[in-house]
Amino acid sequence: MAERLKDLYFTKESTRTFAGVVKKHHRGFDDTEFVRLLTEDSFRELEFKAMSRRATECLAHLLPASYPEAIEILGHVASEAAGMEAFCLPTFVELYGLEDWGTSLPAMALFTKNASCEFAIRPFIREDPDRAMAYLEGLTEDEDENVRRFASEGCRPRLPWAASLPAFKKDPRPILPVLERLKDDESDFVRRSVANNLNDISKDHPDLLLEICERWKGSSKSADWIVKHACRTLLKKGDPRALRLFGFGDPAALEVLGLIVSPPRAVIGDGTRLSFTLRVGTKEPSEVRLEYVVGYVKANGKTSPKVFQLREATLSPGDHDFAKTISFADLSTRKHYPGTHRIAVVVNGVEKAETTMLLDAVPAGEPK
Repeated sequence: MAERLKDLYFTKESTRTFAGVVKKHHRGFDDTEFVRLLTEDSFRELEFKAMSRRATECLAHLLPASYPEAIEILGHVASEAAGMEAFCLPTFVELYGLEDWGTSLPAMALFTKNASCEFAIRPFIREDPDRAMAYLEGLTEDEDENVRRFASEGCRPRLPWAASLPAFKKDPRPILPVLERLKDDESDFVRRSVANNLNDISKDHPDLLLEICERWKGSSKSADWIVKHACRTLLKKGDPRALRLFGFGDPAALEVLGLIVSPPRAVIGDGTRLSFTLRVGTKEPSEVRLEYVVGYVKANGKTSPKVFQLREATLSPGDHDFAKTISFADLSTRKHYPGTHRIAVVVNGVEKAETTMLLDAVPAGEPK
């Protein structure tokens, strides 16, 4: 049986190591009790996020009650902490630091170098957006790429696994000065965060996102990469303005012929091959964005479509053959269910052809 992800973290060995680092910088720390608390059955039964929170609560229980004093100790621990236990440091600020901004803000700038504080800053943003964003904007000039990334990642309106920021979902303009400062950052790590932040914005304010991208596009290679990645959700939705931004024109002269899935019946765990011919009926080469859509059957029998990019290319007039293997192997992010799956081909944002295939739980003729 595959090992659960959470079982790889807060192991007895890694917990002992972390506890030893804390004790090194605070002789009064009861490392034995900390390890005991984190190896109890009740702790191991928690899901990962709850596990991380409980570990931080145990840490707080064994550190001085004074928040500034505890943060001073953890500041010494920060450079030596490793693994998932290091995330106890930003979580400590998240849980206990909101009443002491003067201690918490410098601590986050330090802790985020080894364990990102993108979750820890969010209560501060909700408490006082202006002050928090002024702080993050100041971090955009830091020499450490982890700190600069934190400036962008921490204010994402829809950061995965984190509480959303309703005020920024409603009005993301306070975020923009941070993103402007980082759009030409030398670090791909930072630029990717900027693109993801903009993609978050596109889900609530597509016109604002496109205004930014139209202004940035062509200003530099790094900005061009960000613009393309930031528009990925709008491109998948076939947004005409986003498609035009990248030169994908009217698909009227683009035709999909001979769409086939082979075999038309497959078993969960196997796959099928999608093939078709794209006819470019223009006189000049055309910029083409090809995608395919799979309507996955869910546990309740309904279907949920997911769009996958197949290719982007400049294609000459004439016929072009394409093929793609679609896997129906279960993933940690997707479980497959038997039933009729709809498959379609999208060209420059417009669905051009569709077909279906049958997915079985077991091979035909075998007992279920």
